[in-house]
Amino acid sequence: MKTTLRRLAAVGTALALPLLAVPATAQAAAPPAAGEVSAAAKLTHSQATTMFRNAGITWSSSGNCSDRNRPTCTSFEQIREDTVKGAITLKRASGCALNVTGGTETGHASGTYSHWNGYKLDYSLSTCVQNYVNANFSYIGGNKWRSGSGNVYYRESNHWDVTYYNCGGC
Repeated sequence: MKTTLRRLAAVGTALALPLLAVPATAQAAAPPAAGEVSAAAKLTHSQATTMFRNAGITWSSSGNCSDRNRPTCTSFEQIREDTVKGAITLKRASGCALNVTGGTETGHASGTYSHWNGYKLDYSLSTCVQNYVNANFSYIGGNKWRSGSGNVYYRESNHWDVTYYNCGGC
């Protein structure tokens, strides 16, 4: 009887494991469902700048400041950790220089996946980033490309506006 119960338990475990093992690409392929906001950790400006500095990512602001409540500043206060890690993933994968020109400061469009909520970064335009995006991401129309992990890169007239739903495979 004990042998039969052990066998049944082993079969039940073996049948349940494939249900739990979802490939990482499937998990990262789509943004959260409408109205669902990721519980990713929020960082302070200091934590984010340390991570950027350690990765060789620069940042600048037209107002030479980091006050989240001033639109001419570049702030990382309350940025999602996955957003910072997404920038680091882009830097490492592309080998391009990255300069962040927009973070969580006021003055950007609102919405769930907004700058203010920590999902977006703006980067200076560069040929290196453009070539990397063209070669590696899927064009989805309207100057937008989607990475394999589901993040969206939008080339605006004077900068890249990137929405990080996840860390991009970090």
